[in-house]
Amino acid sequence: MIVIAETAQQRWIEDFRRITNEDPEIQAHGRHYTCAFLIDMAEHCYLIRMSRGHLERILVDPGPLDERYEFAIRASAETWRKFAQPIPEPMYHGIFAASFRRDMRLDGDLLVLMQNLRCVVRHLELLRSTGSPV
Repeated sequence: MIVIAETAQQRWIEDFRRITNEDPEIQAHGRHYTCAFLIDMAEHCYLIRMSRGHLERILVDPGPLDERYEFAIRASAETWRKFAQPIPEPMYHGIFAASFRRDMRLDGDLLVLMQNLRCVVRHLELLRSTGSPV
């Protein structure tokens, strides 16, 4: 059973990387989209490293000293599952709407998040194609 979970997670990582790197909107706006951020889904965390609009690396459940990131988007697994639906319910359609539910939190260097906001928002919208990994 652990092998199946690891295989599904690895498949999600490959799909998310591919769909990100092929997304026309991220490629059009992402020339300066270079940052590392954490998506904390309670059950698992994913550190996303972007470089000039290309997803370089995804680390699963990184330790506190494994790699640095500028900001984190944290929410329960249930919130991420609802966020990743093809047509999300009201208040799960965006990071700010979900944060009003008091479940999603934005932590860290929010200036970097705001500097990359359009690309980060589009990047998270791609979860609606790949689904949530938790």
